[in-house]
Amino acid sequence: MKRPVALSICCSVVTHLHFQSPLLSGNDVVCLLRPLLLDVVPSIRQIAALALGRLADYDVELAEAVVKAGIVPQLIGSLPEENRYYKKAAAFVLRAIAKHSPQLANAIVQYGALYMLVICLEDFDPGVKEGASWALGYIARHNPELSQAVVDAGAVPLLVLCIQEPEIALKRIAASTLSDISKHSPELAQTVVDAGAIAYLAQMIPNPDAKLKRQVLSALSQIAKHSVILAQLVAEAEIFPVVLTCLKNSDDYVKKNGATLIREIAKHTPELSQYVVNSGGVAAVIDCIGSCRGTVRLPGIMTLGYVAAHSENLSMVVIVSKGIPPLCLCLVEEHEDHIKAAAAWALGQIGRHTTEHARHVAVANVLPTLLDIFMDPRSSEDLKTKTKNALENILQKCTYLPALEPLLHEAPLSIMPHIIGQFSKVLPRDSKARRLFVTTGGLKKVQEIKAESGSLLQEYINTINNCYPEEIVR
Repeated sequence: MKRPVALSICCSVVTHLHFQSPLLSGNDVVCLLRPLLLDVVPSIRQIAALALGRLADYDVELAEAVVKAGIVPQLIGSLPEENRYYKKAAAFVLRAIAKHSPQLANAIVQYGALYMLVICLEDFDPGVKEGASWALGYIARHNPELSQAVVDAGAVPLLVLCIQEPEIALKRIAASTLSDISKHSPELAQTVVDAGAIAYLAQMIPNPDAKLKRQVLSALSQIAKHSVILAQLVAEAEIFPVVLTCLKNSDDYVKKNGATLIREIAKHTPELSQYVVNSGGVAAVIDCIGSCRGTVRLPGIMTLGYVAAHSENLSMVVIVSKGIPPLCLCLVEEHEDHIKAAAAWALGQIGRHTTEHARHVAVANVLPTLLDIFMDPRSSEDLKTKTKNALENILQKCTYLPALEPLLHEAPLSIMPHIIGQFSKVLPRDSKARRLFVTTGGLKKVQEIKAESGSLLQEYINTINNCYPEEIVR
């Protein structure tokens, strides 16, 4: 058997032995492989590097063992003279180490890995560029300091060139790395923008490859989220209406990332929300929420909440576009508390503006559902807080008494002042409502409420009682 082939088999056996046998420690395996990195046969060096990469990728202890063995400087030092196969294997080792923690990523940065990876981004071979992009992304994703180190090494302009290459796999990884760099701060996102990334990313949204769409939409979202100016730059790159087609994509991650991009633009100002509305974004998001389940719904739910929060008119657009029913369904259908909490928050933003807004929410039978969730002992504290805030926002504007009266018999004392307060505002001015309030048993229920003397709740009850003759109250 030829020596390279034999060693290839040995390297594979060594990696599998570690995973299945307690006889070999991480240091033992690394010590077996390290001398092979200096072998005179190029294919053996490449095989050894690949085996080290698989070990480092397996768990954090093995990755630490590779670093402690001093293999990283050895890999990096020989990189310029090696062939493309070794370069790809070396990039894989660096990526496998960097993925586990900021500490390990920082360790390979200290050895000068960024400089060599950036050189690999200029390599003729697309596979080498892909491996280098991937490693840079795993370094940058951990924290702003490591991301800044990647930027300072000069990686961003080369990554922008990579997304212009014809190879789909290279485009995906380069877009993902630009996303990882952009996510940490406005300054880092601005660096990506200054390199001209937005225009090239926007051009790739119509690409039929779902995995590429995911990364492109993610990168644009990470840029847009930081500030009004960056969101405007993304919006002005003519991403509408093409981004709306992503909400109908068969890939759930494309749907989710598309809705996230719309959310990150809409959240900043009323003007940007209006731009989304004018582009048909609200209707498309509502359709998306109605057609999917789980976390895919979440960014769409948040989008409706942000749009509605900005102004009365924008909130009414959500209402007219029939955005309330799918949000109600989310409260009933979803099992995850954070999705229910987002839906409750969005409904609170829709109903908090005027009596008309609150009436539309109340008519959809939202209030009893919110109250049930708030009183459910299985609900998380965050969900209870969000539903209580939503109830308060809606109740403070709601004067539609038929929707409020059922709550009198179910609401806890903490919610009761908001309900009774609305009755105390309407009943003194509406004789028909006063009669109905007696015949439906509402007035009787008010007498049963035990309010502290001098409290706001007691004042509201007194105001209601003063609307009726004393004998009726008794």
